[in-house]
Amino acid sequence: MNDSDYERGLLACVHCGLCLNACPTYLETGCEADSPRGRLLLMRYANEGKLALTDDGVQQHLDACLGCRACETACPSGVPYGSLLEVTRSRLNCEPAGPLAFAHRQSIKQFLNVLATPSVSAVAINVSGLISSDSVPPVLAKLLRTRGNRTLSKVHIGSTPTSSLPHALTQAKGKRRYRVGVLAGCVMRVMFGSINEDTIRVLSDNGCEVMVPQSQGCCGALHAHNGYIDAAKEYAKRLIDSFGQSDGLDAIVINSAGCGSMAKELGHLLKDDPLYAESSVRFSDKVRDVSEWLDAIGLTAPLKQLSPLNTTVAYHDACHLRHGQGVFDAPRHLLSQIPGITLVDLHESDICCGSAGIYNFTEPDMAVRLQKRKLNNIEKTGATIVATGNPGCLSWIKSGFVDRGNHSLEVLHPVTLLARALA
Repeated sequence: MNDSDYERGLLACVHCGLCLNACPTYLETGCEADSPRGRLLLMRYANEGKLALTDDGVQQHLDACLGCRACETACPSGVPYGSLLEVTRSRLNCEPAGPLAFAHRQSIKQFLNVLATPSVSAVAINVSGLISSDSVPPVLAKLLRTRGNRTLSKVHIGSTPTSSLPHALTQAKGKRRYRVGVLAGCVMRVMFGSINEDTIRVLSDNGCEVMVPQSQGCCGALHAHNGYIDAAKEYAKRLIDSFGQSDGLDAIVINSAGCGSMAKELGHLLKDDPLYAESSVRFSDKVRDVSEWLDAIGLTAPLKQLSPLNTTVAYHDACHLRHGQGVFDAPRHLLSQIPGITLVDLHESDICCGSAGIYNFTEPDMAVRLQKRKLNNIEKTGATIVATGNPGCLSWIKSGFVDRGNHSLEVLHPVTLLARALA
């Protein structure tokens, strides 16, 4: 986004207020500066030189934004809030900073680099899991207790996370209907490798030959959302290169909402790069969330009834699936086809759970408030399973229920439920 696009985007907000009830932080605080239109005004004043981005009152409210993009879904004027926030954070990262602020920025960037390198993050998680929970940040301790949907006490060295990729090629069962690539993700690969396996199994059983490029890495989503645009571009270009044969694919299937949202926007991210402008568009045009793709091609593999009978499932909309990609009906339609499932409505299903990338590390107080709000709404449904399509949501919601002593309620990816139901 160049300077003129940025200014036009800021001016597109007409301050109608329809975004207010869609914004998680505004719902919690009732503070105008914690609303999308309030933050847009702060960005505009900073762009006009009336405020400095580094002013405490400005940076505090911008940092408190989850980047969930619910405001985009609600906005009648089409304000590109997510892109504006990323550019603003990029500008903030370039501002001069004192020693403490500089150290803080560097620690965040290094943390992002670790998460974006599965082999490194796997080692870091393994080491952290062997350390007393009193010696690691509280949020990390919460997530470690639930990695891979197993409590920490049940995890041992032989089953700790790895960064391995699934097989490079999995044949379609029966007649091949499609040939697809799968993005394995970073956090998904390390903490929820079984979901990648479930994804490949469900795709294969429904007539898809599945290619998993072994050289693939991070898509750049976490860096982009935190304002490290240049780093995000480098990750994006390497990812496109790893799918060098994408012209022969019918789709590039992704099971992580944040990665999918980013991958669909690589054409915009790299539009000014002479070497990648065209290939990034071709790549993005083929990206589909796994639920979106399966719903589009139709399930052909028979599904058996889940046990116990009449399993009650509540579906939570991952922010970057609902608001970033506009995928709402597909996962619900797929879940409703599983015999024995009763899908129940979840109040505020599209309000962020508080995970939001690394938000639960950088803004833990608000993240916990939103986590409690989500858990309370889930408990009111009486569901025994919560389904959601993003690793951050899976970890954060599960960790909340573990803290409440509720170990019976399962938090699962929709594709895991489909894999369980395959006959």
